Parts: sequence; structure tokens; C-alpha cells
Amino acid sequence: MASRPTLEFLKTETGSGLLLVAAAVAAIILANSPWNWAFEALTTYVLPVQIGPFVEEMSVSDWVKTALMPIFFFVVGLEIKHEVLRGELSNPRRLALPVLAAVGGVVVPALVYLAINSGDIASLKGWPIPTATDIAFALAALAAAGPRLPPTLRVFLMTLAIADDVVAVVLIAVLYTDHLRFPMLAGAAATTAVLAAMGRWRAAPYAFWVLGGLLLWAFTLKSGVNTSIAGIAAAVCLPLGPKRSGGPGVLAQTLEALHPYVAFLILPIFAFTAAGFAFGNETVKVVLSSVSLGVAAGLFFGKQVGVFGAALLAIGLKWARRPTGAKWIELYGVSALCGVGFTMSLFIGALAFPEADPLHQSQVRAGVVLGSLGSAAFGLALLAFSARRRARDEQA
Repeated sequence: MASRPTLEFLKTETGSGLLLVAAAVAAIILANSPWNWAFEALTTYVLPVQIGPFVEEMSVSDWVKTALMPIFFFVVGLEIKHEVLRGELSNPRRLALPVLAAVGGVVVPALVYLAINSGDIASLKGWPIPTATDIAFALAALAAAGPRLPPTLRVFLMTLAIADDVVAVVLIAVLYTDHLRFPMLAGAAATTAVLAAMGRWRAAPYAFWVLGGLLLWAFTLKSGVNTSIAGIAAAVCLPLGPKRSGGPGVLAQTLEALHPYVAFLILPIFAFTAAGFAFGNETVKVVLSSVSLGVAAGLFFGKQVGVFGAALLAIGLKWARRPTGAKWIELYGVSALCGVGFTMSLFIGALAFPEADPLHQSQVRAGVVLGSLGSAAFGLALLAFSARRRARDEQA
């Protein structure tokens, strides 16, 4: 049985999926309209920020990735910490299947991408792009498939996506950290240590956490490490228990307060700034490029084969059990939905191929959109077919 925070997390994520779709569609329409210049001007507008000794100048899309997305990773970190200590990830028997499936869902898409791009050295650095799963889109698609599907499938998908996010954070930290500035890195480490010590002070005012988080973010930005790591580090430090005896837990309270803003504001903004690509004269060339095909094939074929294959192996070897009440076709349908990589794949793609490389950026966007749409459509078709069979069986 899923815990209350888990159910609330599912409810928010599934609801925000429709808004993410709308934001992505709006970006693509605007990028291909007579007002495409406005979209380009908005996303590339350079915005300087100075607060005391802190000075930074980036485009709007870079500010979204650098300043807003760490809040998303902070919320992801809170959910991971809760699930590890109190939720689904705290039970080894329940944990085995989604974690092993997540491993397969990372390895096989990466191999598919590398196989397609083996002849292009410049494109090889994009191999982590199809390894990601967008939890909001995937859960929204699963919810649309019908209420008759067992709830264990939703918990399986969410746990798998969380494990996938852990891998994504590690890949970001290892692969996309350049030109380390060790004095700033030391400042980030010292701030993290202070936050960790403050984690024992449950009654600490939230203002202290906000100031500490901002300081950690600033040090991390200036150190050369991707700022998503700052969000995860701050989440790990936040205490799980309540401020006062009998009150709500600090972690749960923070998650409940922030998650709607992340789901309904930050992620749609990121989707809008990251998804828009123009269907110009080079559209066919962009879509048929090795990067686009590698990302699309990795998400569509690699994800479903990797996730379902690993799950099948784990169940066959008695390492894990199939989700209660779920049929094999439903497990395969959920495996296909894991190929909806949208937000996380676009985020990793923006790190792998920065704005200075617009051609690869367009190829990544095309591949992510094609692979995600194909995975959603195929997974929905399988799950809708199974849901109709369940309905007929209930009426018989």
C-alpha cells in the first residue's frame, strides 16, 4: 500500500503532465510561427544579475537551467530521501524490481545511442540523453490509460523513475563538470557541512534553510559543478522529523509546499524554453541525423527493451516479484512509458550540447520529442488494450 506522501506525489505529477504537454506544444508552435523571432529573443535574452559580490550574466534559458531547475532537483532529492527512509525504497523486496529495471533502462538506451553514433566522435557525448525518464509525463500517461489498472504499476513506475533520477544526477555530476574552482568548491563543501549540522536542529527557522540553500547554490555555480547537485545536497541535509513533537515532518512539509510550484510552474517554464525547435528547410536532415535517431531509438526501443528485459530477468531468477495484480502486457506497457524522457532528456541534452552548438541542440530536441511521443503512444496503446480486457472480464 502506497504511503500518503507517495499518493500526493503521484497526484501532483499526473496533473502537471498535461501542463507540460501544453508548454512543449506552445513552444514548438511559436518556434515555427511568424513570431519565432520573439521566441528566440526571449530564450536567448541575456539577463545580468548582481547581488553584492555575486555577479552572473546568462541567457534566460540558461537561468532556467541553472537557477530554477536546482529547485526541481531539490524536490527530487526530498522525495528520494523520504522513499529511502520511509517509503517504497526502504523495503528491499519492493525495491529490487524497479531498481534493476532502472539499471536496464539506463544501460540499453545508452548502448543503442552509442551504436547509432559510433561513426561520429563529436556526437558520442550525448549518450546519457536517452537514459532519462520524465516522471511527470510518464505518470500522466499511465493515469490516462484508465483507472482499472492496478495501483502497484503506478508505484513501480514512480520508484523506477526516482532510481532513474539518481543515476541522472550522478551522470550530470561526473560528465558535465568542467574547470573546477577549488576555493569555491571548498565553500560549497563547508556550506553543505553547516546545513548537515543544522539538520540536527529541527526547530531551525526556514529562513536559515533558504539562506543556506542560496549560499550553497552560489558556491556551486561558481565552482564549475552543475547546480543540480546543490539541490540534491540541500535535500539530503533537511531533517525528516517534525519541528515539534506531534507536528508534521520538516521534509514532508517542505515537499508539500514546494512540489506544486515545481510541477505547475518550474517544469512547464523549462519545457517551454527547451522544447521549441523550428521545422525549417533542414528538418529532414535534422530528424534523420545520427544524434536525433540515436536519442529517439534509445528512448523508444532501448527503454522498453532495457526496462522490461531487466524486470523479466529479475522475476525469472526469483530476485523480485511482479507488481501485485499486474499482467505481463501491463508491465511491458509501463516499460514503454519509461521511454518518455522529455524534461530530463532535454536537460541532459542542453548540458551535453550547449547553446554554442545549435545544430546538435535541434537534433536532440527532435529526437527527444519523437522518442517520447512514440513511447507514450505505444505504451498507452498496450495499457488501453489491457484495460479494455479487464473491463470485459469484470462484466462477464
